[in-house]
Amino acid sequence: MDSADMGIDLWIRCLGNDSLLQPLWDNLRINYRDYLRFPLFPIVLTVSSYFVFCLPFLFCDIMGEKWALVHQFKIQPGRGPTASTLLHCAGVTFYNHMFLVLPASVAQWVWRPPLDLPDQAPSLLELTAGVIGNLLLFDFQYFIWHLLHHKIRWLYVTFHAIHHNYSSPFALATQCLGGWELVTVGFWTTLNPVVLRCHLLTTWTFMVVHVYVSIEDHCGYDFPWSTSRLIPLSIYGGPSKHDVHHQKPNTNFAPHFSHWDKIFGTHADFSFSTPRQIHYNCIR
Repeated sequence: MDSADMGIDLWIRCLGNDSLLQPLWDNLRINYRDYLRFPLFPIVLTVSSYFVFCLPFLFCDIMGEKWALVHQFKIQPGRGPTASTLLHCAGVTFYNHMFLVLPASVAQWVWRPPLDLPDQAPSLLELTAGVIGNLLLFDFQYFIWHLLHHKIRWLYVTFHAIHHNYSSPFALATQCLGGWELVTVGFWTTLNPVVLRCHLLTTWTFMVVHVYVSIEDHCGYDFPWSTSRLIPLSIYGGPSKHDVHHQKPNTNFAPHFSHWDKIFGTHADFSFSTPRQIHYNCIR
């Protein structure tokens, strides 16, 4: 067996190892049980993850052209966010979470009381499959939702237009959404792991991963280590594809993957008219 086959065999064994995540899970459920069973733990997890993941991109935006090493990866050079737009997006995000997401989380507490923490951890394969399954299911749901809100003018103007105030997206604009949209996204993110019968560790991992890839889609930078560059065959959209959506809003409706847009004929690739010069064609 050559080294490549040995590496694949080792990876398969790790994925199927039921005890690989057990020490981590035992530590969490024994030492942090009360925190994990706190009804508002999911919202604390996602909100804190959101701002932590936004910070590096926010720093890049503030530095702008002064940080040439990073600015070379800016998808739309010269169109960075201003201080007022950053404050506006932060304000909208704070308002939505305080007056919409928090009450919805309390209502969920009444509807579905905290579950006991299971003794057994998921295998790495179960966790990986669960995260991918939730991302794929959410991708389909949001594709339909997003398409309808662009095709039906009343839905667009009433709920979705605020997210398209910026044709050059940036990290803090990720959750600069109408309240209805944010609550809907939160509902699917919470419900899908229940439908797929995921372990709590899988559910929380999915929530954090989902927050990160959503921010990355809106970050405005196409780094060499972007998720879309790490996943082969162009099956994942990433920041460049979503940037096109903000320039050409009748394209690239899927939040993460590319297959639904390709199936329905709404897929559009990112293109430059000249080196580092973006061709704009924003349909408002």
